[in-house]
Order: sequence, then C-alpha cells, then structure tokens
Amino acid sequence: MEVYLIRHTTPHIEKGVCYGQSDLDLVETWQEEFQTVAGKLPGQFDAYYTSPLKRCMHLTMHLTEDFSTDHRLMEFNFGDWEMKKWDDIPKAHIDPWMKDFVNVTVPSGESMAAMNERVKAFFSELVAKDYKRVAVITHSVVIRIVLCHVEGLPLTRAFERPLTYGDVVKVELNEQVFTSN
Repeated sequence: MEVYLIRHTTPHIEKGVCYGQSDLDLVETWQEEFQTVAGKLPGQFDAYYTSPLKRCMHLTMHLTEDFSTDHRLMEFNFGDWEMKKWDDIPKAHIDPWMKDFVNVTVPSGESMAAMNERVKAFFSELVAKDYKRVAVITHSVVIRIVLCHVEGLPLTRAFERPLTYGDVVKVELNEQVFTSN
C-alpha cells in the first residue's frame, strides 16, 4: 500500500511554544501552502485520513470532501506543558523527559512509547484494508514514528530527519512494518 504522509502546514503560533495537541489556526499564507502541498501529490487516493485538529482538517478539506478523522493521528500530547514556552517549563520536569522522551511520560500527557502504540494501532488497521493509495494528513511526531517503523529504527532516532510544515513523505506499508518497535 502506498501511503502519503502529509504534515499540516504552518500553524499560527509564536516560536518556542509547546503546542502538541492544542487546536491552532494556520498562518495567513495557508492558501499558498495548501497549493504547494497539493502540487506534491499524485492524482487520486482510495482514502483520506486526518487528525481531527484544525491544522490538519483545513488542509484535508482543501484536498477532498470525502475523508475520515481518527484521534490516533493527533500530535504528541504534551499535557501540562501545552501552550507553555519551552523555556518556561521547569528544568526539573523537562530534563528527565529530554533524556528519555520515549519512556518518560509528560505530566498529564503521554510518552512517545504510548503514542507509538496508538499510531501502530491505526496503521495496523489501515494496512489490513484493501487500498492501493492512501493520504494521511497528520503531524510531525506521527510521521516520525511511522518512518522509524518503515526504516527499522528505534524511536530514539525519530528526530534525526528534518521534517517541515507541508512536507509529503511517501512510504510503502504492509502488515509486517508494524510488528516490531
């Protein structure tokens, strides 16, 4: 199955703010960014899936009227850190997470290991369907988790690859991809 992992376009938020699952609007240039994303995509898709957050929903509705939302495609849950400046999060709280972001749970949020389980569950169900080409409009960490599975990398290496707003990454998925990690 060909899966096009599409990252939402630029959110309207000050740099340096932790925003994970916060529901943000897009920057004023969203229409131009949408056209750029659309230009990176092949013709038709058998299905479109999207995160329910506005920054993904707006892009999805620009691409199609026929789509499904799934909460498992939402960005990392930063819990108590949502909408705080990274520099304002106490070092005593952030340092353990920075040293082991895969296993340490953010206060009132999740760990990357927990997020990995929800992402794996979604994609395991997706690859069992009879689709040839699917578009998934989602967030950076979701895409990074999928890429770790595709490339056989541990989650600790998820942030090694650059990934910008509006990026489109094509992957080939099958049921074996999500049996490890």
